[in-house]
Amino acid sequence: MENLTYNSDILQLEGLKVSEQFVNPAFVLLLIFYVILIVMNCGIIMVIAGHRNLHEPMYLLFCNLTFNDIFGNTITMPRLLLDILREPSQRTISYPECGIQAFGVQMFGATSHTILMLGLTYRLNRCRTFIPNPFCDNASLFKLSCDDVTINNVYGLTYTVLLLVFSLGSITLTYIKITVVCLRSKSKSLNSRALKTCSTHLIVYLIMFLSGIVVILLHRFPAYSDYRKMFSLLFYIVPSILNPVIYGLQCTELRHALTQVLRLKKTGQGKIFSQ
Repeated sequence: MENLTYNSDILQLEGLKVSEQFVNPAFVLLLIFYVILIVMNCGIIMVIAGHRNLHEPMYLLFCNLTFNDIFGNTITMPRLLLDILREPSQRTISYPECGIQAFGVQMFGATSHTILMLGLTYRLNRCRTFIPNPFCDNASLFKLSCDDVTINNVYGLTYTVLLLVFSLGSITLTYIKITVVCLRSKSKSLNSRALKTCSTHLIVYLIMFLSGIVVILLHRFPAYSDYRKMFSLLFYIVPSILNPVIYGLQCTELRHALTQVLRLKKTGQGKIFSQ
């Protein structure tokens, strides 16, 4: 019979299942990925903030995208890295902290329904304390309850379907318009630039889209929890590293600004060494 503990404030995270000999390599690898994405995204924000000619709506959109990537990974990765070095029995988290992390995860994935979805979760009584996930998210929170979660499941699945329809629809329409413009244009440089940008964007979108869908689906199949964890990491890490490259370095004005910053740093270092 399942041992039930009602409304406990201390929860236990499962974390990542890593063999003892791979704990340090896994920690170092994830830490490297985290540092890379933080440095790249912060760099984009600093360059845009420091150049007045980049204070335009398109570049503010870049800032919003990079800030979202920084926020989403910072709310999950430091805690995940710490838990890798801990014994499974020591991976505990308070319910308020878990709720804050779940809020951040929802903000990163889908801002528009965060408050309502978490509101539906907080109304439930908790009878379990184990979270079979590397970090707290809304789906993990309502699995702690022994109450009827039909409303949560129906709302979550309905929102997911609508998100898929509108997301795929908007992406399809955008690419159709881009294709029409390219077919009408006789500029080889314009077509080449559009193909390069759109192909890389599509790859990142598909990685994030498929990873998110797999995570949502595998929440319904506990036997495949290890695969769900892997796709959860892909959902956060891969797009956050590639976005600065795709949206930043391929934008001419932003690339020129980055080049100027690097040249100034090299010049400054050269002056220091010459002295």
